[in-house]
Amino acid sequence: MSEKATRVAYGEALVELGAVNDKVVVLDADLAGATNTNKFAKAYPQRFFNMGIAEANMVNVAAGLSTMGLVPFCSTFAMFGAGRAYEQVRNSIAYPRFNVKLCMTHAGLSVGEDGGSHQAIEDIALMRVIPGMTVIVPADANEARKAVFAAAEFEGPMYLRFARMNTPVFEEDYPFEIGKANVMRQGADAVVFACGMMVGESLAAAEQLAAEGKQVAVINVHTIKPIDAACVREWAEKCGNVITVEEHSVIGGLGDAVADVLMGQVNCKFKKIGVQDQFGQSGKAKDVLREYGLTAPQIAEAIKAAL
Repeated sequence: MSEKATRVAYGEALVELGAVNDKVVVLDADLAGATNTNKFAKAYPQRFFNMGIAEANMVNVAAGLSTMGLVPFCSTFAMFGAGRAYEQVRNSIAYPRFNVKLCMTHAGLSVGEDGGSHQAIEDIALMRVIPGMTVIVPADANEARKAVFAAAEFEGPMYLRFARMNTPVFEEDYPFEIGKANVMRQGADAVVFACGMMVGESLAAAEQLAAEGKQVAVINVHTIKPIDAACVREWAEKCGNVITVEEHSVIGGLGDAVADVLMGQVNCKFKKIGVQDQFGQSGKAKDVLREYGLTAPQIAEAIKAAL
């Protein structure tokens, strides 16, 4: 199975998109090499704007460009785009419901060596709580590409979360539709709702558990908001045992989004796997994920404990 980072797929998709949609413009906060928007800059220099290390200004400029009929894709690291520029995202983009795509890379613990100061483990929660904000977390490079094209066609503010590290690209080609989760694996003993790179880890965990006679369903919840409530309820009722897995704080992210759907609706066991109430730390990405219990063998053990 090949590997590619979702941020790389994002950069490649922008170039493809730019060729078929001349309304697309890209803004970056002096991190184009890391976010991979430099590919778009090389292909369409007149439609690329390096705004410097001034994220709040970048967001405001993107808001203005959107009022001229353009489709701005706005990029930096998730810590800066969802964190430092939060007030501008809220008031300049979401409040007037401008058509800006906030595409933030280097999200989650898998940023690795950059450490806790740069590991955004609260960005989904921050974006999810903003009224009218759509939140997308692609599971692999192929889905990242599809999400970029879908974002360009979607009218309204959107947050897309991309990762730094290379992760497996699924061999199966499945559809992508905003707000519609994908069933990646069938099972009856428990259901795992996962997003981002944790979809791959959860599938590997389910494979391990299958060898032990336990059948675990895995659902790719790429759209955190609006969440596919019908899918969540259906599988929670089928399995009666729900686990959520995310490379994000267990507070305010996918786990809470799923819990919101089930609360008072479905009687089931429920467990959230993710970053507990703590910051990240510096280290090689895979080592950091292991430290926080987010590798396939650790997820498998956590699922077994919940059965």
